[in-house]
Amino acid sequence: MFFRDITLGPHETQLRFRLIHFWEAWNPVKRTLIGLEMLLIDKQGTVIQGFITPGRIEKFLSKMKRGSVYKLDNFYGTSNKSSYRVSEHAVTVSFSWNSDLAVLLDSTTPFEEDRFRFHSYEAFEANRDQKGDLYDVVGHMRLVNGKSLIEPPVLDELEIGKARHVLVHVQSHDGPVMKLYLWDDAAREFCKKFKSYEITPTVLLVTTVNTKTIGGTLGLTSMSSSRVFMEGDVQPTIEYLGWLRSNPGVAEQVSAEVVTKREPLTIGELFSYMKQESAKEAFFECTATIDDVVHGSPWYYISCSGCHTKATKGPTSLMCTKCGKVNIAGVPQYRAKLSVYDNSAQAIFVLLGDAGCELTGKHASELVRSYFEVNGNKGDDHEVPVPEALISTIGQRHKFCVKVTEHNLSGKTRALTVTKILTLATPPVTESLEGNHNTAATEETFETGNDVREASQSRVDTSEGSKRSFDSAEIEGTKRPKCGK
Repeated sequence: MFFRDITLGPHETQLRFRLIHFWEAWNPVKRTLIGLEMLLIDKQGTVIQGFITPGRIEKFLSKMKRGSVYKLDNFYGTSNKSSYRVSEHAVTVSFSWNSDLAVLLDSTTPFEEDRFRFHSYEAFEANRDQKGDLYDVVGHMRLVNGKSLIEPPVLDELEIGKARHVLVHVQSHDGPVMKLYLWDDAAREFCKKFKSYEITPTVLLVTTVNTKTIGGTLGLTSMSSSRVFMEGDVQPTIEYLGWLRSNPGVAEQVSAEVVTKREPLTIGELFSYMKQESAKEAFFECTATIDDVVHGSPWYYISCSGCHTKATKGPTSLMCTKCGKVNIAGVPQYRAKLSVYDNSAQAIFVLLGDAGCELTGKHASELVRSYFEVNGNKGDDHEVPVPEALISTIGQRHKFCVKVTEHNLSGKTRALTVTKILTLATPPVTESLEGNHNTAATEETFETGNDVREASQSRVDTSEGSKRSFDSAEIEGTKRPKCGK
């Protein structure tokens, strides 16, 4: 049977096809495996999606190899899903209890290697945030000073196999520059391919990308089904490279001022991003005003001096579970909770490590040591109160680099981690708490638009004036380090 003739229901017949690609499909909310999805093409060039339930994956997985040709006896035709589709066919080939998959070794029939679905910039723009079909994109990576416009900017510092996120600026021949976010396997595949070229590659093709609104602009994000190709990998990249060479003015370099950087989002947009099903761990920029330093929890913790992991208190000394060492030297590190706001919402930012020093100009160890020098009669278990260096930042407006973590995406906490304080175009402004501060925003602002409304529902509640409630995922109370540092 050919793919074009498949209908819904059981089929006791044979299919012959090339396995273009296969990948695991996971439920992003429940973090459970949905099944193994496939992209198949028959000798007529028709592409269809395949599916194997989790209980049957082990039976077939060992036989599956991308690019190989197979025959499948017996299967079930199910309706193709309406969201995140990778083929236009209305039916999906589902492996059933009596399905039999075997490599087709003696086939003389030619099967196409692949099939791509390209769309114009206008089509991407029109279909953004629809959660519909996933399309492919091919274009050239924009250059700055002869290097591709990539984040992290220095690709050599990114270890292959450990990349979780790469942002590339790509421009097709018929549209403006687009931000392409590559995640997980797609990011690692991109890094591996990019670093394999002696001369900086320029052409990039990524399959099955999702169109989303990120920071108010169009963004393309990779999915678990995405694949990465460059330069001479496949015919479309070969053809695009040839077109680019015949039109050298198209690939001209852009100024250093447009070098890619972390996407700027408001607090409300950060909360909305955390609610999205396809959201991943990522870094963003957020400009906000510090409203208060949250009291009632330690503003620092005692870390291992070697790896900065939180130290564990043993019977007689401090220990590090990561290094596996005992009797380690404990060093105070920032972990201060800041209540912050902008015109969209209010949130808790957790100030970690060097970011605390960038904000106050003083290391946490310096502040702790100064306190005990003045209050030498305090016991080892005494917790140092919030220092003036932190309190004096109340009212200041800063640009924060924040990380959306797995804990944020799973709903365990809404507190956002601050990893760096970035430079504002103008010096930080100390705002009047009585004149300008409206507890993050008026209720009318929170009720404008679905995304902002969702953000308002997840903002931190206020009570007793400046005190704020925060998530239950707290570190244990930290004590005075016995090492004296």
